[in-house]
Amino acid sequence: MTSTHESTRAQSPDRQGRRTMSEKRRALQRLEISRAAVRLFREQGVAETSGEQIAAAVGLSVRTLWRYFRNKESCVEPLLSQAVDRLVDTLKDWPEGQSLEEYLVAGEPPEHVTADAEAALAVVRMSRDEPALRAIWLVTHERAEGILAELIAQRLDRSVEDLAVRVQAATLNTALRITLEDLAVTDCTEGGAIDDGPSRLFEAIRAATHGVLGSQTM
Repeated sequence: MTSTHESTRAQSPDRQGRRTMSEKRRALQRLEISRAAVRLFREQGVAETSGEQIAAAVGLSVRTLWRYFRNKESCVEPLLSQAVDRLVDTLKDWPEGQSLEEYLVAGEPPEHVTADAEAALAVVRMSRDEPALRAIWLVTHERAEGILAELIAQRLDRSVEDLAVRVQAATLNTALRITLEDLAVTDCTEGGAIDDGPSRLFEAIRAATHGVLGSQTM
């Protein structure tokens, strides 16, 4: 999708692996717009929110807003990407000698959900009734699948193109998505705790990994 491509350009590193200042400013501006858009969507509904309102909320012209995003729905992508990127970063730290189930549920759950994380969950909730938001959510979350495939391939000492690796990555990615969607519909206020998140995650991971590659890896 266009919004995802824009996000990729905004986050692409320079030759030294660092983002330029202009890229950082663009990413921060996109995130600010995303926060404002989600707030308005929650307050008014997606249909009742206009691009003009989103632009005004962050002090931009509508013309400038459309330079950042293809349409008003795509404004949610930075918040969703941020949430998925944090999940991917967590997966990258998966230590050798520990099952993925154990690693994902071993840490203490956060006492409070950050404002951005709660806003991202709100988008996932709204996506149940908003096809445009649903499409953005699915495309954004799909990016995690490649990282999962690389991790699993490394643990099994196989190619990332191995069929079993690809199926496992897709299955695990779906389990993670379903867990996030379940958490999204949990009745939680901004900054509220999600106490059963780890148990739901454990159940989903166990269901996704059981009998696919065997206990030796997962």
